[in-house]
Parts: sequence; C-alpha cells; structure tokens
Amino acid sequence: MSGREARGSGEGTASDAAEQRRVLAAFLRSRRERIAPGDAGLPAGPRRRTPGLRREEVATLSGVSVTWYTWLEQARDITVSRQVLHSLARVLCLSPAETRHLFALAGQPLPAPAAAQAGGRTLQRLVDALDPHPAYVIAANWDLLAWNRAEAGLIGDPAHWGDPERNLLRLVFTDPRIRTLLADWPDQARTLLEQYRAGADRHPGDPAFTRLTADLRERSAEFRTWWDTHDIAEFRPTRRVFDHPHLGRLTFDYVKLTPVDTPGVTLVSCMPSDDGTAGKLGELSAYADGLEAVSQRRAEGAPSPR
Repeated sequence: MSGREARGSGEGTASDAAEQRRVLAAFLRSRRERIAPGDAGLPAGPRRRTPGLRREEVATLSGVSVTWYTWLEQARDITVSRQVLHSLARVLCLSPAETRHLFALAGQPLPAPAAAQAGGRTLQRLVDALDPHPAYVIAANWDLLAWNRAEAGLIGDPAHWGDPERNLLRLVFTDPRIRTLLADWPDQARTLLEQYRAGADRHPGDPAFTRLTADLRERSAEFRTWWDTHDIAEFRPTRRVFDHPHLGRLTFDYVKLTPVDTPGVTLVSCMPSDDGTAGKLGELSAYADGLEAVSQRRAEGAPSPR
C-alpha cells in the first residue's frame, strides 16, 4: 500500500468515526426532545422554548457534567462508558431496541437483554413444543431463561433452584450431580467455559458476567485454572454423552438457534444421536414429572414413597 493510499484509508476511518459520532448526537437529541419533564420526575415549570428535557437536566439525572453531555451532543471525540450509556438509556426511557442502538452507535458491546424480556412466553411455548426433545433458552451470560420437561428430566428442574443458581455454567462447575451426569465432564466443562469466555470478553464491565466469573473462580479450582489460560471457543454443533441415574447412557447432538428479535439469547435443542436414546425420550418427561411429584410431597410435609 502506498503512502497516499494509507493516508486515504486513515482519513476514511476518521471520517467514518466522525459520522458515527454525529449520528449518535442526533439520536440522543431526538430522544431527549421527546421526553416530557414529568416523565423524568421533574416539575413542568414555566413554558419551555424547546420540547423535551434540557441538556442540563439529562446530565444531572444521568450523573454526568453538563459540559461533558453537551460535548456528546456536539459529536465531540470523547469516550463514553457502558455505565453512562445505561444511565442515559434509563433517563431517556429507551426501549430495549433503542438501548442496543445507543450502545452500537457508541461503539460499545451490546447489553445482554433482561431475562424477563428475553425468556418470554413465545420462547417458552417454543421449547415446550419441542418436548420430548430436551430444549432450553439461555441468556448471553448463560442464565437459564426457559426449559421444557424433557430438559428438566435430563439435568433436574431449574424451577426448584434459586435465581443465582439458575445458570448453566454455574451448574456445570458447582453441582456434583453434573460431574456424574456428564460422561466426559472435564472436556465438556472446559469447552463450555471457553465458549462463555468468548462472550464475557465481548461484554467487559457487564455486572452479570463479572459477578458470575468472580463467583466461579472462587468456588471451582478447575474454572479458575482454565479461565486463566484465556482460551476461547465458538459454539459448533456438538455431541454430549450423559450417564443418567435412571435411564442410563443418553447421547444427544446439540443445535443452537438465535432468535433475531432477542439478540444475546440462544435456544438450544437436543436431538438423539442413536436409537437407544430416541427410545427413551418419553421417559425423560415422565422422570421430570416424578421429580415434581416428590418435590410437591416434600413441600407439603408428606413422606416420599419407598
């Protein structure tokens, strides 16, 4: 590449960055002007010359200086943190789609969607329809958002776990049952960690990832050792072998799908890879129903049948 071509390339990159800052500034102004003072918890006050909130009001409510926010709307070349973006999204009452757009314009990794939004009724109905094939939905940080009866029969029912424990990676590294359930636990656990690491590195500073990583480093020696290698992996269709306590050897091929309307959320479907596993699919849901019955009897104080 010649010096002229290199300069032209650099100028193009700088021009693109400047244009993105102008788009970000225009987007912020448009969102600010549509928010009434009352929507932000402010008194209406005297008649305003322009609609919406003033710059100083947005700055105060977001916890930043007026000068800094003014520079942001002037498309100055300044750094915008994820924390500030979250504050601006809250003050400007941005929708999930608008929030993702804001992060993209600011050049920051997209925020993971909230579990309550990502694991809604539609996805739950979808995984239910896949029964008797095990299926589940996970967030970007591997929180379990939805699952069907067959999945509950395979790994245990997440409905009976507390919210912090309802995470697939936490389950793999801290639940002794899973070490027995996964026929080749070390290889499978390390592969899952490397996939999680790839996602975590794309969400620096995200509290959901930060808390989970710190907790697993403390609770699992294997997680701590493998995490420090910085190895990453992307998901590829894979085969997992289970030694189920009541159904014996089960082998599934895993397929992942990403809904286009919920970025960061993944649906995982498990297809039997042999006739023996296929013939036991119906028993998985029945086993989950049996676990539910036992749990209900315990909740009611009745003894379990012997």
